[in-house]
Amino acid sequence: MDVCKFAKSELKKYSDVKYKKFSSALIPGVDNILGVRLPILRKIAKEIAKYDWQKLFSNLNAVGEEYMEDTLLAGLVLSYVKDEDFNRMLGLTADFVPRIKNWAVCDCFCNGLKFVKKDKRKAFEFLSPYLKSKDEYELRFGVVMLLSHFVDAEFIDEILDILFNLKTDYYYARMAIAWAISICYVKFPQKTYVRLEKNDLEDFIHNKSISKIIESYRVSKEDKDRLKLLRRKSS
Repeated sequence: MDVCKFAKSELKKYSDVKYKKFSSALIPGVDNILGVRLPILRKIAKEIAKYDWQKLFSNLNAVGEEYMEDTLLAGLVLSYVKDEDFNRMLGLTADFVPRIKNWAVCDCFCNGLKFVKKDKRKAFEFLSPYLKSKDEYELRFGVVMLLSHFVDAEFIDEILDILFNLKTDYYYARMAIAWAISICYVKFPQKTYVRLEKNDLEDFIHNKSISKIIESYRVSKEDKDRLKLLRRKSS
C-alpha cells in the first residue's frame, strides 16, 4: 500500500462540508480545513500504522500540508505505531513539532504520544527546550505534553515550578498554561493552591487558571468558593 496516496484519497473521501464549517469556527485563522471528523482520522491512522507507516514520515513533504487534516493525520499515526525504539520515536516527534500551527493539531498530537510512558524521565528532559521556546506552538506543545502525561507524584513539583515561571504573550500558549495548572489542581489540590495563593503569573493566566479549575466537576464547591477569593481585578 502506498500510504501517502492512501492518506490523500481517504481524506478526500470523508470530507464533510458541515463539519468543515463547524471546525472552522473553533479554530480561528485556519482556512485549510477539509472537514474530516476525528474518529475517522483515527481510523485511517490505525490503518496506516499497520503497514509501511515509516514511509509516511520519511515523505512528510510529499504528504504536504494542503489541508489541516494532512498534518493531523500524520501526527495521529504516531499514536498507533508499535516501535520499540524510544529514541527514534522522540526523533519522529521532534520532526513533527514544526508542523504544528494551531491548537487542534497540537492537542490531538500530544494526547496520542503515550509511548513517552516507557521512559518518562527521558521524555521529560526532551521537552525542556520546547518549554523555553519563544514560538507559540512549540511552547504549547511542551505544556500540553506536561498536562497530558506527567501530572503525577514523580513530576508534580517540577511541573509546578515550570508552569508558575513561564512568561509568554502568546494567547494559545497562555491558555495551555492555565489548562495545565487546572489539571495540577484537580490531581494535587493543596500543592497547586499554595502556588496560586502567591505567584508572579500575569493576571490573565492566574485568573484563567482559576476559572478552568472552577469549571471542573472534580473540584468541590468549597474549594471553588475558596479559589474565587484568589481572583485578581483586571488592571
